[in-house]
Amino acid sequence: MSKLLTVSLVQSVLHWENRAANLRHFSQHLSGLKAGDTDLVLLPEMFTTGFSMNAAALAEPTEGEAYRWMAQQASRLQAVVTGSIIAGEDGNYYNRLLWVRPDGSYAQYDKRHLFTLAKEEETYTAGREALFTELKGWKVMPLICYDLRFPVWSRNRERYDLLLYIANWPAKRRTAWKALLAARAIENQAFTLGLNRVGEDGNGFPYSGDSAAYDYAGEPLLQSAQVEGVFTLTLDQEKQSEFRSKLRFLDDQDTFTIEG
Repeated sequence: MSKLLTVSLVQSVLHWENRAANLRHFSQHLSGLKAGDTDLVLLPEMFTTGFSMNAAALAEPTEGEAYRWMAQQASRLQAVVTGSIIAGEDGNYYNRLLWVRPDGSYAQYDKRHLFTLAKEEETYTAGREALFTELKGWKVMPLICYDLRFPVWSRNRERYDLLLYIANWPAKRRTAWKALLAARAIENQAFTLGLNRVGEDGNGFPYSGDSAAYDYAGEPLLQSAQVEGVFTLTLDQEKQSEFRSKLRFLDDQDTFTIEG
């Protein structure tokens, strides 16, 4: 029997450093969805603030306002809602992805690869643990933006089924975004989705969106326009399993240990 998963990617502008405005805006985006329409909702990196280094002013507790809003949406839609926020904890700041389930429980992942070009590492603490979670029989690995450039971190040694990237990826590097998403799908034989924002941030950097989905062979399933919207598609795990059984490339990969 096929194991289907319906995923909704919310490509949006972000109101610079304005949590309340962003939560209202995403509520509007999601208002067209009802329970049963989707299993998973993807929101951008730092979806409540934009990609800001002003963490001292913008950070919130993990179970703060953004989490409560995500939990409300997850309950209403009976779907997982995921996106990253600026989280403050024990005097440190994290670019923290929350994986919020309909019952309010959640998992979290702190971005490992901090974007040195923007000096993200001077403000935020890097994560050390990958997150592997499950949804409707699917194994999922969610990652954040700059992680996309580092294939060792996402190498499919755990045999996950779905690889996710949420991002604030600038328009000037959109060619790399598209190429790397396809490459991650091919090398890991996994459905790979990338959700990016549109518009311009408070530093004047434009974002082209280009949210996309690729199948386990690197074939495009979704390539979005440079507009706001909710893009929903359904993935078939059985087809992926059949492909992996015929082309057992994952069996031949190198083994390695990640240090540091």
